[in-house]
Amino acid sequence: MNLRTRVAAILWRKQDRCWAGSRPSMAASWRYYEKSSQELPMRNLEALDRKSRVLVVDDDMMLRLLMRESLEQAGFQVIEAEDGSKALQCFVETPPEIVLMDVVMPNMDGYAACAALRRLPHGQDTPILMVTGHNDVESVHRAFEVGATDFQAKPINWALLGYRVRYILRASRTYRALKNSEARLAKAQKMARLGHWDWNVSEDRWHFSDGACRILGFPQGDCPPNREAMLKLIHPDDRDHVFQLFAAALRGEEKYEIEYRLVLPDGTPHIVAEQAEVSFNKQAQPEHVEGALQDFTERRQAEAKIQHLAYYDGLTGLPNRRMFSEQVAFALRAARRSKKPLALLFVDIDNFKSINDSLGHGTGDKLLRQVADRLSLSVRTSDLVSRPDKESPAPPVFRFGGDEFTVLLANLQYEQDALLVTRRIRSGLAERFVVGGHDLFATASIGITVYPSDGDDLKTLLRNADSAMHHAKQKGKNTFEFYTESLTRISIERMNMEAKLHRAMEQGELKLFFQPKVETQSGRLAGAEALLRWNSSTLGSVSPARFIPLAEETGLIIPIGEWALREACGQMRAWEAAGLPSVSVAVNVSARQFQHSDLSKSLSDLLKETGLRPQCLELELTESTVMADVQKQNLMLQSLSEMGVRLSIDDFGTGYSSLSQLRCLPLDALKIDQSFVRDLPGDEDSSAITLAIIAMAHGLGLRVVAEGVSTEAQLAFLKEHGCDYVQGYLFSPPVPAPEFVEFFDNPDLGFCRRKRS
Repeated sequence: MNLRTRVAAILWRKQDRCWAGSRPSMAASWRYYEKSSQELPMRNLEALDRKSRVLVVDDDMMLRLLMRESLEQAGFQVIEAEDGSKALQCFVETPPEIVLMDVVMPNMDGYAACAALRRLPHGQDTPILMVTGHNDVESVHRAFEVGATDFQAKPINWALLGYRVRYILRASRTYRALKNSEARLAKAQKMARLGHWDWNVSEDRWHFSDGACRILGFPQGDCPPNREAMLKLIHPDDRDHVFQLFAAALRGEEKYEIEYRLVLPDGTPHIVAEQAEVSFNKQAQPEHVEGALQDFTERRQAEAKIQHLAYYDGLTGLPNRRMFSEQVAFALRAARRSKKPLALLFVDIDNFKSINDSLGHGTGDKLLRQVADRLSLSVRTSDLVSRPDKESPAPPVFRFGGDEFTVLLANLQYEQDALLVTRRIRSGLAERFVVGGHDLFATASIGITVYPSDGDDLKTLLRNADSAMHHAKQKGKNTFEFYTESLTRISIERMNMEAKLHRAMEQGELKLFFQPKVETQSGRLAGAEALLRWNSSTLGSVSPARFIPLAEETGLIIPIGEWALREACGQMRAWEAAGLPSVSVAVNVSARQFQHSDLSKSLSDLLKETGLRPQCLELELTESTVMADVQKQNLMLQSLSEMGVRLSIDDFGTGYSSLSQLRCLPLDALKIDQSFVRDLPGDEDSSAITLAIIAMAHGLGLRVVAEGVSTEAQLAFLKEHGCDYVQGYLFSPPVPAPEFVEFFDNPDLGFCRRKRS
């Protein structure tokens, strides 16, 4: 029996109970199926669902066969299951897009299978069409209750089955797309912290989305019931403005767009932006309002952080140069209106570079933070200072850059009032700073300029304050200076000198002079000190007291110091080559040059290059340089000492040496500062200090050199008390290398001294 005959026979037997009147023949049954399945053309729609998989579940094999035939003709892929339990297995192994489920089946009926399918991971959204001969209301109700999508009563209209399935699939896909779209929208709104609400004005019915509830700090579905309840969440300072703008929007007078602050139920402050559109009826009465709410809290916090980074210094927390410029501009406008003076203070920390270089940037940063705190405290305690912009939280102390600070004093009664604040600042900085276990002292040089006397714009006032500050430094630091017109000339001269100093080495204007060092007891030549001199082609002879501090400040001291070392080594080698006796020459090394990371290596290379014996070279370091960070400096000193280079501390007695630390350093000599030698032997304090240095040095096994010896009485005192070496104008001023050869020819400097007298 072929397939056509088998299908007709089964159909004839199965459906006889469904006909009214006489039972049709088998041929008539097939003709019915064939006719009904062809009554409506598929219109090529099967191409849209060609890949759709349909699970047919029925214990009647004939009905499964008929459904397969009908659905495959419609372009669907069909899989079959003969009962509910097998349907679940097929669903898991080969997930379909739609299920056609019979109700009455053995093992597990359609109702139980439908409910079980809905509990599977992907079963919740799969459409299920219940197919049954039971079409009573109770059966239909139960089908939908267990999760059926639709209900198909038997007998089945085979011509419509494919359309029915296709319609359900398309509706399901549309539903899933809508559901996914809503999920994406909800996710996007959550990411954007966005919510919406609407208000039916006539019914006074409000609806808040989940996102809006979240923004307002309420659980989902538990938002404020009306606008009045929501208004209570608004910050009291913003509430009236929000209410007035909303009322104006309801009257059609203004567009409702506003940003305001909320205080959530848990007390958390938030910033939100809200927009709304009002729909009006024909009577121009508000009918419906739709609004959007967005949480701007994090955005505003990020903007505030960016604003803070733009206007405040990250290290000290003080307002920066940008804030300073804006505040001064505001203060100047106010001063012009009020006719009251204002003052700018330019504060530069003395010797900060030395501290930073010797103790490291970490210690330097900590010191700057403490200096900033003391400056702020000193200014805040002054009743002469008021902020130029009362809405700005910025104090009148600013970090201008590096170790430089500025202070803005507005609304002064008199120009000289700035002096009182300056004294407070100096007093505040006078006490020691404890940084990382180090006791540090940070004095300041302060330049003061006043509006309108010294200028009427920021550029002029700032330039003049900077000039006054530099003049304070040149006067010895740790002081202040009011700007005067003469300082402009000094500042210009300083800039010119800096430019010329840059070119001095290239043009051969720098020279080394040598001052003899004399053995005290014998009066014979023991060595020399190399001293830098600058004879400018335009400035003439420039005092070291003028250009050395400038070189230190600008960093030129490093290349100049390297040049001096090379020149000294070359000169000593030249003297040796000329057959002159070998003597040691001392060269001053600045703090910045000593901290240079490759000093030891560059010096070793220089000695190899020139062929000079290391014992002929002596490096003189200031006491403050060596004692700034003894452990760190000791590593460099040990490296130099192991090389054979001699080491001495220059200007000893002017710093803060620790005896316990001093004895651990590989030193060869101490040089008594000329400020003590100058008053010998008459001044008791100078005599006591000098004797103490000699005794201490000899106790540590160090030689002692007294510099600045200019009188016979000084020499006699030093000779009597065992000072090893002396140098000074009593024997000779610093002289050029060719003139120094005279001391080799006449090594008895006692003779030279008698000759000079």
